[in-house]
Amino acid sequence: QVQLVESGGGLVQAGGSLRLSCAASGRTFSNYAWFCQAPGKEREFVAVIDWNGINTYYADSVKGRFTISRDNVKNTVYLQMNRLKSEDTAVYYCAAGSSWPRPGDYWGQGTQVTVSS
Repeated sequence: QVQLVESGGGLVQAGGSLRLSCAASGRTFSNYAWFCQAPGKEREFVAVIDWNGINTYYADSVKGRFTISRDNVKNTVYLQMNRLKSEDTAVYYCAAGSSWPRPGDYWGQGTQVTVSS
C-alpha cells in the first residue's frame, strides 16, 4: 500500500523556521513536491525535486526561504522553511509521482503550519 505521511508542522512566530518531512512507503517515486492550501484558497505549488535531488523548482513566493531535499535511503522528502511569514500559514501537502514539475499521483494527508505575526 502506497502511503505518504507528513510531519513537522506546528505553530511558529514570524521569522522562525520549521522543517517538514514526508515519509513514503510502498514504493519509490521519481519526483516529490510540496503544495500548500490556505483557508479559502486553492491548493498552490510550493516546491518540487527530482529523483536524484539535483533538479529543484520553487514558487516565487518561497524562493530563497524554503529548501526542498530528499533522502532516498530513508525514502523521505523534506521542506526546510526559513524566515516564515504569516502568509505562509496553510496546510502543507506532500505529493509524489512521475510528472514534472507537478507530480500528483499520490498525496499525503497534510500538516498544518501556522505562522503568528
